[in-house]
Amino acid sequence: MMHQALLVPEILLDIFAHVNESANLPSDDNNCERLLSQQSLASLATTCKTFHEPAMDLLWANIEELEPLLGCVTRLHPMIYCSDAEPSWSEGVEPLSEDEARQFLRHATRVRSIDIASDKNFHLLTVFPTETCMFPRLQSLLWQVEAPNNIYLHLFLSDTLLFIYLSAIHPASKSIGTRCASLEALTIGDAAEDLTVDESLLLAETVRSCTQLTHLGCPPLEWEAWNHLSNLPTLIKLEIGSGSWPLDRHDLEFSPFLNVTILNFYVHTASYTITALQRSEFPSLLQFEMHVHVMPLAQAEQLFRALSRCNTCHTLEHIVIFSFDPDGDSDEEPFGNSLTAITQFLHFTQLRTLGLVFENYPVYLDNDLLLEAMSSWPHIRYMTLANHQRRPPTITFRALFDGLQLCPHLDSLQLHIDAVNIDIDPETESFQHTCLQKFNVGFSNVEDVEAIARIIFSMLPGVEQVKHGNEDEWIKVNEHLKYLKSSAVPGRRITPEPAPAT
Repeated sequence: MMHQALLVPEILLDIFAHVNESANLPSDDNNCERLLSQQSLASLATTCKTFHEPAMDLLWANIEELEPLLGCVTRLHPMIYCSDAEPSWSEGVEPLSEDEARQFLRHATRVRSIDIASDKNFHLLTVFPTETCMFPRLQSLLWQVEAPNNIYLHLFLSDTLLFIYLSAIHPASKSIGTRCASLEALTIGDAAEDLTVDESLLLAETVRSCTQLTHLGCPPLEWEAWNHLSNLPTLIKLEIGSGSWPLDRHDLEFSPFLNVTILNFYVHTASYTITALQRSEFPSLLQFEMHVHVMPLAQAEQLFRALSRCNTCHTLEHIVIFSFDPDGDSDEEPFGNSLTAITQFLHFTQLRTLGLVFENYPVYLDNDLLLEAMSSWPHIRYMTLANHQRRPPTITFRALFDGLQLCPHLDSLQLHIDAVNIDIDPETESFQHTCLQKFNVGFSNVEDVEAIARIIFSMLPGVEQVKHGNEDEWIKVNEHLKYLKSSAVPGRRITPEPAPAT
């Protein structure tokens, strides 16, 4: 006799959800656990009428490709599930008949998420009229199908869809806004980088048709679409990928992006980003990230200035900017040039994360500027100012520890530091920064290994090992630091480290 608790729908669904946890894993990850969960759900579905519907809903909720549904068609089942079935099993197979279409759709209403990466079975679907919605309760669609079979996209568009990923833009996408009125997240991926003019206009039309977006990721947009987004109160996260569509109208002034909290750019050059920031305001922005291939020093200065003037100073907590040039497209900066615009960031009083990594030039920072910066960022937790050009360091240990006293929450720091001219004695200092866990000195030089190890051991007790640019002397610093820590076990006296054998 069934326990009465199992007759309570909430309890039953909670139990089935635990069974279903592994069933939602990707098909190429933990296959055994995934298969076991699916088999368990199938068994539950055949146990009794009470279990059937909730178990079947979970079993069919997330599918990859169309084979599971095509396997419900009597004619196709042996072709799909025979032991020697080939990936191209459907080549030359006749399309579904009207009766077989009903078999195919038998469980389609249960599907909540589907991942389509291949068009190999689409020719079987010609029986469905254009206006058909095959998955009326679909919430998530990952569409990675290339032309020419994108014409079948409309069969997957449902007014219940909340998330859509498209690997590329195509004509069928312009109906997304009208057919998916509840859509909250739209991502158009890497295959859409080099758009033609017509494709860029189609992308803009697609974006403008979506009125409930909270998250958008896509190539650069023309000005009308950007203006549409600035008037979209639901938008929270905006990510712009690579492309070359310019915001070249000189009279552009957009409404403030009132509720955008995350703004990310993954671009080849910085021109579009700079223009967008110059013409926009983001009064709620918390996170700004930019990964750019080519950004000369002059553009970096422009970017910093634009970011500091788009009404983000009192909210922005996270800034990460990477400039890397894998193809060698940017001109080499003169060796003496460095980025001095760090002062633009002093206005960001809520900053928690700052990561600046530029391949062709360092970020300039001296003792006075470091102290001013750290006094401006009392909440900072992560700071990386990378120096890939091995310039002489301008920060001393004295300035570093004076600054650390102003940033009690800092737990990760990468900074080029003068570890040769030591200006601090840990034996006379009482200050300890206990929060710092990760310390990266980049390509800083070091001479007195033991002195540096004692400074870190005494004043940065949370640092287990110093990260560095593979300098041999820093390896010795870490060895000595390890010795000091192992010798400082309670109840044991630190003895002098044995001298190396001659």
